[in-house]
Amino acid sequence: MTKQTILVAGSGFAGVWAVLAAARAIALAGREDHVDVIMVAPQPKLAIRPRFYEAVLENMDPDVSELLEAVGARFIDGIVESIGAETHEATVLRNDGTREAMGWDRFVLATGSRVAMPPIPGLAEHAFTVDQLDQAHHLDAHIKALPDLPETPARHTVVVAGGGFTGLEAATELHERLRTMFASQEPRVVIVDPAAEIGAEFGAEAGRTVREALAEIGIEQRPGVLLDAVDAGGAQLSDGSRIEAATVVWAAGVRAHPLTAEVPGEHDAAGRVVGDLFLRAPAAPEIFVTGDTVKAATDDAGNFNLMTCQHALSLGRVAGYNAAADLVGLPLHPYSQPKYVTCLDLGAWGAMYTEGWDRQVKLTRAEGKKLKQEINGLWIYPPAADRDTAFAVANPDFVIVP
Repeated sequence: MTKQTILVAGSGFAGVWAVLAAARAIALAGREDHVDVIMVAPQPKLAIRPRFYEAVLENMDPDVSELLEAVGARFIDGIVESIGAETHEATVLRNDGTREAMGWDRFVLATGSRVAMPPIPGLAEHAFTVDQLDQAHHLDAHIKALPDLPETPARHTVVVAGGGFTGLEAATELHERLRTMFASQEPRVVIVDPAAEIGAEFGAEAGRTVREALAEIGIEQRPGVLLDAVDAGGAQLSDGSRIEAATVVWAAGVRAHPLTAEVPGEHDAAGRVVGDLFLRAPAAPEIFVTGDTVKAATDDAGNFNLMTCQHALSLGRVAGYNAAADLVGLPLHPYSQPKYVTCLDLGAWGAMYTEGWDRQVKLTRAEGKKLKQEINGLWIYPPAADRDTAFAVANPDFVIVP
């Protein structure tokens, strides 16, 4: 009898949790000998992308090979070049350069997102990002080499384009690093953002806290300004000013992975597929979309998931479980994630912890920092040796009756 196949594209937060949840559903139905779960990714590693702004990058991509083996999933090194929404046959480009066609019965798209790089002159050539681990290492090497540059104001000046989570955390981290590196020179870190106020997206209370923290640290805020051009010597801004800087960091938004364009149906402005209650693509119900590739309602109050690991974890669990449940005859599990919290690292000032979609500030400074460090210290995946343990750790909010 030919086995059915669930193909999971991506090894990030959503992809790993999708595999675990799919394996659990298959085990619950006693169909381990009838359904294969296959993950396709360049490496069997889970990149902890939200922390790529940090100075220490070791262990930011833990190997998940043993975890996949523990739940009986297969791993194929490569990338999915095309999904085959109509044919149910994906094209996989292996790491060795060969291509192969892979048939699937259910497809889970968990390829995440990529930083959006608009056609700003010099941006691709001269700006740094912390979107992927190799890019974070590139920025880290550049920062470590700054003392070798001529002693000019540009050497200890950083321009960060983007006042969202990544931009704020990168700016405050870099300020701290440069302050340690150049003890006799106060670093200059400038955040530019088109919003009327830096941190405006966080709402009134949290935004005000962010701006007060930046001011206390000594980070310059340039709201209402765009990055017009970048060159080896600095950045040109839309208000006509120029900042001489050895370091320009681009952190101004992401877009869903290009593979989402192959999924028929409605997409949002970021390229995400608008999914249904069970994270299926409505126009192609055998494709499940998850993580940063999907836009889904988190509750009945009009809120939708953000492109964050906080949402990717639950999205991955639901999509993977439902992809398998759809094959083995179990009830599908609706996606619901009404609770929303944030914990924003603000460098030497501390951190800000908020609760709710209106971002009520609950902890700041040292208390917030302590919580942030505790969050960072949690296991990203379980050191489990069996299906049940792996699933239990990865699915704490699932209530499933065998």
